[in-house]
Amino acid sequence: MTTLPEPTPTAIAAGQATNPLSDSVIEAAVNDLVRQTSFRDDSPLPQYGPTPPVEQPGTPSMSARTTEVTRAVMFCSLATVPPGLIAIGVMVASEHADPTVIGMICAAPAVIAVPILALARLLRGAKPEPEVHNHYEGPVYQDQRNVHSSTRGVWAKTNNQQ
Repeated sequence: MTTLPEPTPTAIAAGQATNPLSDSVIEAAVNDLVRQTSFRDDSPLPQYGPTPPVEQPGTPSMSARTTEVTRAVMFCSLATVPPGLIAIGVMVASEHADPTVIGMICAAPAVIAVPILALARLLRGAKPEPEVHNHYEGPVYQDQRNVHSSTRGVWAKTNNQQ
């Protein structure tokens, strides 16, 4: 093993005072400073206490039902990622990723869904009204002349009184 020569003391540069503190004094001062600023509490923490839980700042806690719904929404939204990535891969591979193709792909679901929904609504409304047969026995009294209707205020409130 090669031994290195001892370093030679360097000369003090002009205009600098000599340091009266030796290295051991500086090291002792640094160790004392570290000892004074560090503290470790090794006492065991209580496992439980009488204090009730406190609502923490930030996002409020959610009920179990809300947590389940949120989780379902996240999983359903993740299900849309693979078809989108497949569509991007097909467009890039076919080199037809121009605005017209993208517009057709994005508009296709709406173009197909709108007529289907309109037809369903038309068929739902095409059912005939059910026939109503009222059968009365004995005297029947119907009086609609004495009903007083009044609507007042910014928000309309109808108050029908007899």
